[in-house]
Amino acid sequence: MPLPSRYLVPAATIRAEREILRSRFITTVGRASTAEEAAAFVRAVSGEHPGAAHNCWAYVVGPPGDTSRIGMSDDGEPHGTAGRPMLNALLRAGVGDIVAVVTRYYGGTKLGTGGLVRAYGGGVQQALAALAVAERIDYLSLTAVVDYASLSALQQACAACEGEILRQEFAADVRVRLRLPAGRADEFRSALLDATRGRARVAED
Repeated sequence: MPLPSRYLVPAATIRAEREILRSRFITTVGRASTAEEAAAFVRAVSGEHPGAAHNCWAYVVGPPGDTSRIGMSDDGEPHGTAGRPMLNALLRAGVGDIVAVVTRYYGGTKLGTGGLVRAYGGGVQQALAALAVAERIDYLSLTAVVDYASLSALQQACAACEGEILRQEFAADVRVRLRLPAGRADEFRSALLDATRGRARVAED
């Protein structure tokens, strides 16, 4: 199954904080389009908190819920009590290209495995509730060639498919270079061929 060409991603980095039995949990959530960007995000947040007991993290690179490029770390907490619940929260968030770090300053009271799972997973959920999102769109560049009488039909089809005309060249025919969301390329091609009775020529750049 092909991956979606458009989906929600974090619009900005957000931070949320709460205290549980005197331990401070600071959750930082942001965008990461690659595993390398996620690792850099984790390093940056960890560098802000050199005195913290733990900087646990998780990320999902790609569309929401996709598990082909994921990562997580308990960073010294008992196995499965931090990274996994954080990752589960991210996978259920409906947002892709996302990374989370939960920084813990230990307050002297042990929370137990169940308490840690709730603290780390809940910290991510708390941040996600206030997260602003934007739409990530894969674009495709096309070149279309039409006669002069069909230029208006091309412009209308382009606008209807959220496209943008980049360049127009006028010779014996009109050659138009445009870009539009990859998921709407087939729709644009079909609309233009219908409008020109199959005379238009469309090719990917």
